[in-house]
Amino acid sequence: MSAEKKDYYELLGIAKGASAEEIKKAYRKMAVKYHPDKNPGDKAAEEKFKEVSQAYEVLSDPSKRQQYDQFGHAAFGPGRGGMGGGGFSGGGFGGGIDLEEALRTFMGAAGGGGGIFDNFFGGGGGGRSRNPNAPQQGSDLRFDLDIDFEEAVLGSKREIRINVNETCESCKGSGAEPGSGKRTCSDCGGAGQVISGGGFVQFRQTCPTCRGAGEVIEKPCSACQGQGLVRNKRNIEVKIPSGVETGSRLRVAGRGEGGRRGGPPGDLYIVLHVREHEFFKRNDLDIICEVPVPFHIAALGGEVSVPTIQGNATLKIPAGTENGKVFRMRGKGITSPRYGTGDQHIRVQIEIPQGLSGKDKKKFEEMTAILSDKHFPLTQKMRKAAKTFYDHKKALEDNA
Repeated sequence: MSAEKKDYYELLGIAKGASAEEIKKAYRKMAVKYHPDKNPGDKAAEEKFKEVSQAYEVLSDPSKRQQYDQFGHAAFGPGRGGMGGGGFSGGGFGGGIDLEEALRTFMGAAGGGGGIFDNFFGGGGGGRSRNPNAPQQGSDLRFDLDIDFEEAVLGSKREIRINVNETCESCKGSGAEPGSGKRTCSDCGGAGQVISGGGFVQFRQTCPTCRGAGEVIEKPCSACQGQGLVRNKRNIEVKIPSGVETGSRLRVAGRGEGGRRGGPPGDLYIVLHVREHEFFKRNDLDIICEVPVPFHIAALGGEVSVPTIQGNATLKIPAGTENGKVFRMRGKGITSPRYGTGDQHIRVQIEIPQGLSGKDKKKFEEMTAILSDKHFPLTQKMRKAAKTFYDHKKALEDNA
C-alpha cells in the first residue's frame, strides 16, 4: 500500500453518511471486481482488493467507523493499538490469509452469514454453517457457452466438458487419510479464528493454520493431499430450451464443485451467448427480417415466399406496395414455454432487376412509356412540398 492512504469512503465510492447496507453493497461490488481469483497476476487489482477490504473492515464496524470519522487514519496508527498500517499485514495474500476466507470473515461480521462468493449466483455455497467442522456445500460454477441462432430459437442438446473439483472418494471430503484422525489446532485453540491488535480495535481473521476448521489433520489423504477435493474432467449433457437468448442462464443442480466433510455439491450455471444470424433478427419473441420483393409484384400485387423459422410461408403483397412497408405474420416468431409465441415482421425491400440485355431494356422502356406523374404519388407529394417552400422563399425575398 502506498505511504499516503486513500480515504476509505472514496475507495468504496460512497458518501460519508452512507448506511451500513450501502457500505456492504459497495464492498461486495468492489470485492468481486478486484478479487485476485478474477484478476490472476494483476498486482494492481490485488492491491486494490486489499485496500477496499481494509476500508470495509473499518467502516462496517460502528466503533471503528466512529474513530475513523473523528481521527481519520491516525485512529489506527502506532500508539493507538489499531491495525498499524495493514489490516492484512502479517501473512499477506498468497500466504497466511485465504482470500475467500477473508471475505467470509468480513461478511460474517456484518451479519452476512458467509462469503460474498457464497451467493454470487443467487445461491452460492448454500449458506455455510458457522460450525467450522460442519459439512460444507461445494461452490457453484459458471460456464459460458456459445450457441447458434437456430439452437436458441428451436432448442437443442449439447455436451460440454469442464474441469471441476469433486469430493474425494477416498476420504469422503474430510481431507484425512482413512483410519486417521484430527487434533485441535494449537494456534487458535480450536476456535478457528485468531485475534490481532489491541486496545479499542481488534482484527479478527480466520486462523491461517487450520483455515477456520479449529482442527488439524494428522495424516493428510494421499489421494487429495488433504484438500478433500480432487480435480477431474466431467462431460455434462445440457438441454437448451427453445426461446433462450444471450444472457439466459441454465442451472444444472448438483454439478458444481464437490462439498467438503460430506457436504453436498454446488450447482453449475451455464450462461448462453447466441451468435447472430445473417437473415433473421430477433426482438424478444418476434422475428424481424427484410424480404426482397420484385418491383413488378410490388406494383401489380402478387405473392412471395418468405423464410420463417418454421419453414417457408406465403405472403400476399397488395398492389402498390411501397419500399419499407412492414407486414406481420402472426405466430411465426419464437416459441417460449412460459410466454407463448411471437410474430414475424417482414420489411419489404423492393428489388430492381439487374443485368438486363439491350433487347430487354428496350422492352422495359416501351412498358414504362405508359407511365406518367399520376402513377407516382410520392413524387407528386415531394414536388408539392418543394413548390410550397420555394413560393414562401420568393415571398420572403420580395419583402426583404
